Order: sequence, then structure tokens, then C-alpha cells
Amino acid sequence: MPIRKRGKLAKRARVASQGIKDAFKSNALQFFPIRHELRNYNKEKGLGDLRAGFNVALLAFPQGMAYALIGGLPVQYGIYCAAIACIFGPLFSGSRFIALGPTNATSVMLMSTIGGMALVSDKLAAMPTLLLLVSLFLIMGALLGVANLIQYISRSVVTGYITAAAVLIIANQMDSVMGFEIQGASTFISVLDRTFSSLDQIHWPSLTLGGITFVAYFILIKKLPILPNVAITLVTISVTGYFFNQYGHNLVMLDQVPLGVLPVSLPIPQFALIGQLAPGALAIAFLAILEGSSIGKSLAARAGGRINSNQEMLGMGAANLASAFVSGMPASGSLTRSVLNYTSGSRTALSHIISGIFCLIGVLTLGPLIGYIPRAALAVVVIGVGISLINRHQIRIVSKSTNTDALVFFVTLIAGLLFKLDFAIYLGTGLSIVLFLRKVSTPELVEYTFNDAGHLTELNPKNSRADEHISIVHVEGELFFGAAELFRDQIRIVSEDPQLKVIILKMRNAHHLDATTMMALEELILYIRERGRRLIVSGARKDVYKVFRDSGILSVVGRKNFFMDHASNPNLSTAKALKRAQEIIGKKSAEIRIYVDPTKS
Repeated sequence: MPIRKRGKLAKRARVASQGIKDAFKSNALQFFPIRHELRNYNKEKGLGDLRAGFNVALLAFPQGMAYALIGGLPVQYGIYCAAIACIFGPLFSGSRFIALGPTNATSVMLMSTIGGMALVSDKLAAMPTLLLLVSLFLIMGALLGVANLIQYISRSVVTGYITAAAVLIIANQMDSVMGFEIQGASTFISVLDRTFSSLDQIHWPSLTLGGITFVAYFILIKKLPILPNVAITLVTISVTGYFFNQYGHNLVMLDQVPLGVLPVSLPIPQFALIGQLAPGALAIAFLAILEGSSIGKSLAARAGGRINSNQEMLGMGAANLASAFVSGMPASGSLTRSVLNYTSGSRTALSHIISGIFCLIGVLTLGPLIGYIPRAALAVVVIGVGISLINRHQIRIVSKSTNTDALVFFVTLIAGLLFKLDFAIYLGTGLSIVLFLRKVSTPELVEYTFNDAGHLTELNPKNSRADEHISIVHVEGELFFGAAELFRDQIRIVSEDPQLKVIILKMRNAHHLDATTMMALEELILYIRERGRRLIVSGARKDVYKVFRDSGILSVVGRKNFFMDHASNPNLSTAKALKRAQEIIGKKSAEIRIYVDPTKS
């Protein structure tokens, strides 16, 4: 390689390295923050982490199988993900509050993303590319500080998505409970259609065992909620299924996992699939940080601590990247496992690594025993998970609070049932943002006048102005690009009064002015000048003045027609503006009463 070319490459590498360092610094990110946990680590912390890690592993192992089934993958994919994500994610997140691994949200989105692929082999071939995309989106999002924006996503969107996902989970497992299999269905309507068209293929022994599983599972949940009920149910029903098969009922079992085998391989992306998988990968990454951040913040608040959402996002990216190397599936923050980890006495992020190690030992040593679990039994457990996701309390809140929340919820829910879930969450988020912008982009314009006592008060529409030639308009609210044209048009309406000569804009409570606002204001000034009227600005704060000055609109308004706000006397700038207005219309003198707080000099 020529020396010049090597020099250019080295320079680009240094620039890229410096850019990453700057991103880490600006978002308070750290390399391997778990190293801080190892300082002053003692026996007490170790015992707490060991107990929490073991308890979480007992739940994560069967949950991993269930979530893999939801995603349309072999069950070992979920267990591998539960193990590897817990081991590698905490190295980069450093938090004990978020247990990583496969979850409901990401599993259903995975099912929606690859649901159109009829063959399991095609789904498996697509997983490395999908996981690389998810990890890329998460890591880039962490570097760019995207996690800070998640707080602006409406809970109505999330509730609508989760409810649609729950319904889709239930519908998608009915074929396994009834003993047949449908392929290539990725939406609720298509799943429902293919299920009803296959009812003549019902395998009654599978349906019977499913009914037994349903009763056993929900009795355990109601009577003994503190036990690892998923594991107990699957072990008990596996014994029952063995006797079913002994009597010739031929139940469909899960595939065995080879003993002592962890399929580590280099994930090779298939560039031809990137266009097809990218929207779903982005939605999975979006859900991962939304889910993980809400869980982490809630548990951290209970413990009197804090989390860095961008750091957690980086950990999730690392977890998904590691999952791509071991035939895993997308990882996110699990609510049930995170709460269990916290309540079991976790002291540091090492509890997650311990949990991952237990899961890894389990899949390497107990893999062949998975082949004794009836598919119908695991499908019933998955349906139970889906039912638990339908939160009637949250649905009631988002559907009753405001019409806007109800609209966003039902649009997201219906879109999730009719179309793919990634489209539903994008549609719901977009609608939520549009309705929010519509709400905040309507500035409140109130006309003011001076009363007999000399105080600035709101003008009653039934009364006339103190001076028919002057209008004092109080601008309240946001004046960013979404409100600029509406603001301009409303002022135009005010200026149509034939007796009006001067408009005073009181902008003390106007916020977030931008370039669009300035251009609209310039158009307004030119419009009213053509009609023989003038515009004065009063009550301008420093940030408002800076926008006027830097945009050049201050010179259009005129420095004599621009009055800064006085914090000690909010009406002073308007009084000065009123005096200037009276000079403009030809009054040489005017009685202006200025009220000053006598306690201030």
C-alpha cells in the first residue's frame, strides 16, 4: 500500500477514534463500567448476587424457550440468548437493575419481522443479519444520545403495541395447542384465517394436554406465585406427555438440543436481506431501549439510585452483538427477570453474569431433556404469558384520559392487528408526535390594555381599548416552526382593524423561536407596513433577543421598537413600548404609570 494512502487511512482512523471518544464523553458513556463493581467486592455482595443469579436463571431458562417459540425459532435460540446476553450486556451497561435476554416485546416483533419467511431455515439464515442490524442501531443510538429522547414517546403507543402483541401471541400459538402447524402468517388477520381454515386438522390428544397444562399453570400462578411456576409446569406436563405417547397418542415434542454444544460462529451479514430486515431491526432496537429504560428507571428509583439510559443502550447493543455469534435472538430488558433479580437481593451487575452462566450450564447439560417437553404444553405457557400482557388498568387509563390518548391507543392497536407490528409502532409514534405538535403549536394570543388603576390587564372583548390606535397582544406558548404560520395568520387578523396603527407584541412568555418563526414574523411586518401599521416587541428575554439579533430580524423591527424584559417589573417594557407607540401615532406626551416593587431599588 502506498505511504500516502496509508497516511490517509491512519488519519481517518484517528478522526473516527476521536469522534467515538467525544460521543462517549458527551453522553457520559464508559468503557467496561462493570469494573467499578469489582472494587470493594466482598462476600456479602457475592452471596446476594449468587442467590439472585440462580433465581433468575430458573426463570430465564424456560422463558427463553417460550420466547423463541413466539419468535418462530427453535427453543435453544432463546436459551442461548438468555445466557449470552446476561454475560456480555452487563460488561458494557454496568447496571444491576436491567436483566437482559429475550422478551415478549422483541420476540413478537421478531415474529412479525421474519413471519413472512415460510421455512425455518430461511428464518435462521436471516438471524445474524438481523442481530447485527439491531446491535448497530443500539450502539449508534447510545453514541448519539438517542435514549434521552425516549421519554417523549407516549405511553398510549406502548400500551397499544403491547396489547396488539399479546393478542398476536395468543393467536399464533393456537395451532401448536391444537396439534397442527401454519406457516408464513405474520399478521393477526392472516394467522386467524389460516387457523380457522385448518380446524379440521385438530389433534385431540394435543388439545387435551394443552387443557391440562392451562389448568395446572394457572393454579400454580394463583396458589404458589413465588415458585418457578413455568419450570414446574413444563416438568410436570413432560411426565404426563410421556404417558400420552406410551399409549400411542403421538404428541409433537420440542427438538432436542445437542449435549455440550454451544454453536459459536462468525455472523456473516446477508446484504440482500438488509432492506427487508432493517425496518423490523429498527423497531426491535426502539422497543429494547424503551422497555429497558422504563424498567431500569423504575427499579433504580425504588433503590434510590439512577441509571444512564445511553449506557444501558450500549449494553443492549453489546448483548445483541454477542447473541449474533451464538445462534441467539434479539435481547432486551425483561421486566419479570429484572424485578426478580432485584427482589432476590442482587447487589451488583455481576448477578446477571452469574444468571447467564447458570443458563449456559443448563443448556449444555440438560439440552437433550428439552426433547421430552410437548410443544402443546410450551404453547400454553406462551399463551399464559400473552394473557398476562393485557393490562386492563393501563388500557382503561389511556382510553379514558383524553381523546388524543384514546385515538393513539386504538390506532396503534388496530394497526398492530391488521398489519405488521413494526408498522403499527411507527404509525402510533408518528400519530402521537403529530397530535402533540398540533397541541403545542397553537400559541395563545390575548389582547391587553391598561385599566383605570394603571395595571396591565386582559382586554374584555365587550370593552374597547384604552387607545383605539394601539393593540397590546400577549403571546403565550411555543413559537417553533409548527406554530409560526398560525401565529402570523392570527396577528394578521388582529391587524385588520381599520382604526389600528400599532401592534405591541408582549413576548415574555413566548418560547422556542426558530428560523421559521423569524421568517413568518418578517412576512408579517412587511404585510402590516404595507397597510400603514407598525409592530413593536416588548418583554423580550435574552434568548428571544438572541434569535432576533442573529437572524437579522431585529433590524427589520428596528432597535427603537424592541424592548427587553425587566425581571423586577414585568410591565415596564410594555409601558415603554406603549410610550413608543404613542410617539409613532403622533402623541407627543402621554401619561404612563409604571409600578415598581418598593422593596427593590
